[in-house]
Amino acid sequence: MKIANEWKEYKILDMADGQKLEKWGDIILARPDPQIIWKEKSFPNKWKDINATYHRSKSGGGSWEFNKKMPNSWEIHYKNLSFHIKPMGFKHTGLFPEQAVNWDWMINKIKTSKRKINVLNLFAYTGGATVACLSAGASVCHVDSSKGMTNWAKENVELSGFQNKPVRFIIDDVVKFVNREIRRGNKYEAIIMDPPSYGRGAKGEVWQFEENIYNLVELCTQVLSKEPLFFLINSYTTGISSTVLQNILRVTVDKKYKGIIECGEIGLPMENSKLVLPCGIYGRWESKEK
Repeated sequence: MKIANEWKEYKILDMADGQKLEKWGDIILARPDPQIIWKEKSFPNKWKDINATYHRSKSGGGSWEFNKKMPNSWEIHYKNLSFHIKPMGFKHTGLFPEQAVNWDWMINKIKTSKRKINVLNLFAYTGGATVACLSAGASVCHVDSSKGMTNWAKENVELSGFQNKPVRFIIDDVVKFVNREIRRGNKYEAIIMDPPSYGRGAKGEVWQFEENIYNLVELCTQVLSKEPLFFLINSYTTGISSTVLQNILRVTVDKKYKGIIECGEIGLPMENSKLVLPCGIYGRWESKEK
């Protein structure tokens, strides 16, 4: 497991009974997580000072309970990257801090490459990977079907001071966009995707991970340049092994470009503890260039 242990402004303070207690800068949130199935709190006193708690509803969804005054949004920083954090519906905050392990990997790959790197970021959400790749000197095409998430990504790019770097924001269904890029003959040295388990595109297109991920990866091989640098798939889909992502990359990307493939879990450490929270899986293909 790759653990995102280089955060300074984000911490998991405790985990128990289906909830994680997190500190985002100066704000403390309690949010549900299905991986936390043990009951005992390690640090009970820390649960007494919470800004907001997200409660799931038995009928689906849920709502925030605000225990003390807090801002509607605030900034958090990871190294030289900056992000806006906002409590959203369905427990989210607009950032998945465990993705820092992937950001660091991408940044290193881009910086050590002696070539101009053009990145395609699909299902790009609020732009964590976009900001990371821009910081490393790449140009990025950021694609997401949500206008709201894309506007949030623009905020994060500006907050990090990268608004003058080469970035395109596209609000569209990713499959339709990739098909258009194929027709245009556009190519990318790196592709990132973080597809949902289930979702709908800009015009109601239905996405289901198990049914669509292989076809999308295969399609994306047609927009890779002659010498691609990397291809990253990230997933939070329950029941899918990281080996599945590895296998997909092996029979698609690696079939055409021989490289190095790895897969595994990503996670977050709990402060003052040996506990680690598993937070999804990844599959990576990378070129053999040094």
